[in-house]
Amino acid sequence: MNRKKVSSDIPFYAAMWAAGGMYFMLIIALLYADASYTSLESIKEALNDKSIRASIWLTMQTCWITAVLSIIVAVPTGYILTRFKFPLKRFFDSIIDIPIVLPPLVIGLSLLILFNQVILFDKSIEELSAAALKSLRSILPNSPIFDLPTGITYKVPAIILAQFTVSCAFAIRTMRNTFESLDSRQENVALTLGCNRSKAFWKVVLPQASFGIMTAGILAWARALGEFGPILVFAGATRGKTEVLATTVFLEISIGNLEGAVAVSFLMVSAALIVLIMVRLLGSKNKIR
Repeated sequence: MNRKKVSSDIPFYAAMWAAGGMYFMLIIALLYADASYTSLESIKEALNDKSIRASIWLTMQTCWITAVLSIIVAVPTGYILTRFKFPLKRFFDSIIDIPIVLPPLVIGLSLLILFNQVILFDKSIEELSAAALKSLRSILPNSPIFDLPTGITYKVPAIILAQFTVSCAFAIRTMRNTFESLDSRQENVALTLGCNRSKAFWKVVLPQASFGIMTAGILAWARALGEFGPILVFAGATRGKTEVLATTVFLEISIGNLEGAVAVSFLMVSAALIVLIMVRLLGSKNKIR
């Protein structure tokens, strides 16, 4: 009996490597373009700029706050989506993904309309927020630690809200994948041995999900770092007040300082690269365990 000759897999492998290699080379070319256009002198000059230093400091603050808030929301939400069945679960899951697929400017515009056009108790949410912050300022002592804003829109809280709206969706996806990858047998054993759901979650599930939590937090931080559209619309780009690194690039370009914009971009690329390496290292350690 004649066996049919099997054709070579070389064209298949070549096509696969060509597709992936082209995209890889595009990213390398982008990084090379940034690195070749800027210099250490340009980066030092950018870091010596008072407004850019303030932008870096504000970016670090808002990104960490956003990452923490995202974890606080993502952990229980991811757990609910993987461990429980409830009506309209798929609809709930789809709604959570909306910030991922919507254009960033639309998210910023939606936040702006929500806080300034939606009326509750004959006042907008912005007015209610301003009144609550005013009352809080009267209670707290006068201190830089309690230097609360006078409102939300076009203030620092708007930056955090804009970052959180998008970053939290990515954190929830990460936590859902984390909980789905965990073996539920240990949790079920803990439930049969007298633990309630809460104790089993804190004692059994959460320690196993520690690497996923760190990964979700890092990804949320990185996503917040690169957020631009919602911040520009909802928080604005006022020098020294609501300027973060992403809007710094926009402002530097708008005044014709391309070298400064590229220098700041290179700082953001470096931070993103460090974050991605951390995520990969955490992922590899988790697989080893």
